[in-house]
Amino acid sequence: MTDLVVSVDVQAPAGTTWLALTDWHQQREWMLGTDVRVVSGNGRSVGSRLEAFTGLAGVGFTDTMEITSWEPPVRCTVRHLGFLVRGTGAFHVQDKGPNQSVFIWSEQLELPFGVVGRLGWPLVKPAFSLGLRRSLHNFARFAESYTVGG
Repeated sequence: MTDLVVSVDVQAPAGTTWLALTDWHQQREWMLGTDVRVVSGNGRSVGSRLEAFTGLAGVGFTDTMEITSWEPPVRCTVRHLGFLVRGTGAFHVQDKGPNQSVFIWSEQLELPFGVVGRLGWPLVKPAFSLGLRRSLHNFARFAESYTVGG
């Protein structure tokens, strides 16, 4: 199991940050190389399922998730159900004032491929973390100009 926590300050109210964050279809606007779609439920309730394809030119992997906690406008928790990505993830929005919030992305991931995955993670983690930090920076800009419906 490996833990990862990344956060970004957002110059937008917490409610706006939440709406931008949970606009799954628009996640491609800020998450590097990822396209998300709701495959079951409404995407805004416990039990809804999401699929996130991450890759380039059709080469990549699909991360299937189920929403296990839905607490607007504060927290959404998902369980990763795929072969490569397993564990839990949480998206948390903290209110910091009328026009400020913080978005915190945390993951508790089970590394794939047994010993090979555990040995390889220290090599992969810096690039993964850099991409995630870049995506969260993109998210802050996205949320700061977000309007409902994209």
